[in-house]
Amino acid sequence: MRRRDLGQSERATLDPFEALAGDVKPRDQRDLMERPFFSLAKAKRTQPILYKTGDTQVQVYAVPEHGLATIWDADILIWAGSQIVEALDRGLPTSRFFRFTPYHLLTAIGRATGNRDYKLLKGALARLQSTVIRTTIRQGEHWRRQQFSWINEWEELTTRSGRCEGMEFVLPDWFYQGVLDRRLVLTIDPAYFALTGGIERWLYRVARKHAGRQRDGWRFELRHLHAKSASQARFSDFAIDVRRLVTRQPLPGYVIEIERLVEAGGAWRDFIVLRPTGPVDNTLEPAAAYRDFGRTHIGTSSAHLSGLRAQAAFTDDEITARNQQLRLTLDPPNSSNESNFKDARASRDGRSAAEHERRPGPGARR
Repeated sequence: MRRRDLGQSERATLDPFEALAGDVKPRDQRDLMERPFFSLAKAKRTQPILYKTGDTQVQVYAVPEHGLATIWDADILIWAGSQIVEALDRGLPTSRFFRFTPYHLLTAIGRATGNRDYKLLKGALARLQSTVIRTTIRQGEHWRRQQFSWINEWEELTTRSGRCEGMEFVLPDWFYQGVLDRRLVLTIDPAYFALTGGIERWLYRVARKHAGRQRDGWRFELRHLHAKSASQARFSDFAIDVRRLVTRQPLPGYVIEIERLVEAGGAWRDFIVLRPTGPVDNTLEPAAAYRDFGRTHIGTSSAHLSGLRAQAAFTDDEITARNQQLRLTLDPPNSSNESNFKDARASRDGRSAAEHERRPGPGARR
């Protein structure tokens, strides 16, 4: 079997972790669910992501040859984190050094296993390794910037005839430690892997992290959410994409709504509301609330819009009437009003298997 010398490899100092067989419940890492660590675009992105809120900074840089790692490439990290948590549950030793078969990984994240899919997997691994992240997240009271790549190194193990017999990669310590801390891990719906759009994938992770199983869900100002996503789309295009999601309701376990708040003087702000449709699996969530150092008043839990109004120029009745009128403008009867929510969810639940087959591979050029 052809392998390069491990003398200069980090793998020489680590015990390998053999990927677990059988079904493993998917888990996601909280910090990755909320912050803009990945490109949401289907086309190659080389422009860096530069995000800052309070003391939290995220900077993501690409190598022009490969571009930034995408939210589809992140499925590999979700799979790896799920494997680590499952091993911990079984009392098995874990390691940053993974050894696995491509078939096992691809089937676990709902991908096909043809020759093209193996090539796309290698492209995804190349992007994960070449993407450089600098962040201050999880650096303690005296924060410092830490730099790493999503994968330190990887290798395809092949025979002399060229047949692939397995793969290996090494995870960065930043990601590994975040998975070992059970407070920083959440279960996600396996249907997440069937989501085809970058914004809807990112929005599901935001909903899972913030709304969880809260009855009233979570709301964000739409402009704030646009900045939070680090999307390269113009705000107007981003808002149109969100409206389409309101019509389709593609997020498993969550309903998306848009609310418009009219303030004194006639100005308004649009909010996106994420509410759970039923019980959410919170097995890994601790009883104590997770402390989010980057949270602001713009994203609020169970917030009443009346508490955000400016009362000076309009009475409550006038503001209510204006809200109703503007909501009709924002959500015309034939597009995305609440009467369409159940039909949209039923349509989503009845998606054909052929639609699922059309989702891109982990390294697809999008």
